[in-house]
Amino acid sequence: MVNGKSGKGMSAKKGKGRGPGMVSVARRTTRANDIFNSDTVFQAVIYIIMCFILIITLYPLIFIVSASFSDPLYVNTGQIWILPKGVNIEGYRRVFRNEAIWTGYRNTVFYTVCGTVINLFVTTTASYALSKRSLAGRNFISLVFLFTMFFSGGMIPTYMVVRNLHLLDTVWAMMLPGAMSISNMIIMRTFFQVTIPDELTDAARIDGCSTYRMFIAIVLPLSGAILAVMALFYGVSHWNTYFDAMIYLNNRNLFPLQLFLREILMTQQMNAVVSTEEMESIAVQQRLAEMIKFVVIIVSTLPVLLIYPFMQKYFVRGVMIGSIKG
Repeated sequence: MVNGKSGKGMSAKKGKGRGPGMVSVARRTTRANDIFNSDTVFQAVIYIIMCFILIITLYPLIFIVSASFSDPLYVNTGQIWILPKGVNIEGYRRVFRNEAIWTGYRNTVFYTVCGTVINLFVTTTASYALSKRSLAGRNFISLVFLFTMFFSGGMIPTYMVVRNLHLLDTVWAMMLPGAMSISNMIIMRTFFQVTIPDELTDAARIDGCSTYRMFIAIVLPLSGAILAVMALFYGVSHWNTYFDAMIYLNNRNLFPLQLFLREILMTQQMNAVVSTEEMESIAVQQRLAEMIKFVVIIVSTLPVLLIYPFMQKYFVRGVMIGSIKG
């Protein structure tokens, strides 16, 4: 009896010691610890880092757009930060009146579209063939392709090959020498190995489907994601290229837009865009040249910026599927 009463007394003291206030404090402390130990802090850090990267990536583009619409005097004196000052569209008028810019735009669009089609054709067919285990010498051919990825002939041997094929000063010099990227071929080959099962092609072959029909009617429709990614890779590469044009082209009627942009940025060919027919002063021409630089950058990058959002949904999925295993 005594022990029982003493036990009840001790339990009563413990109960009195932990009142409602202490229980609520303990709950708040536990809740705060849970929040601190959860992924909230990690996500907050990630958001801060991503916002910082977005700012440093987006600001140059905003600055270029603002500078292209601003008075060159404000741009040269460093008074442009985000919003344009002294709105002036004279740079756009001069660029769109210049025939060289339109010629370069037309050539770049042609090289990008036709070159991307050639790249996709060569890369897709080579990747699909190398993804099949039944291909004789598959490993040796893959090794040869991989060797050229790390060791190339160099600029001079490549130029000699292009010259001996009579491709100099032709549109083919901009599309055929780089008809396939080995890294893109490896990604697409892995995509075919992971995504297109052999059982599917075997079933189609049993039903009487030929190899060509199976490739066109079955494999390509199931490869929309990787085709979009490859088209984006190759298209951006063709759109931005200018070094091949410097080497293989002498005819200005075949120059891409990026080569005209390079001439403007080098300041040695300013008269190709800034007309002197109006007898403007050298200072005015220099300010207009600065404005035209920003305008041409906007004109040359705008198509890629408009197309990329529509390709983004295929971008990550296609690359990740094609990079699961090699």
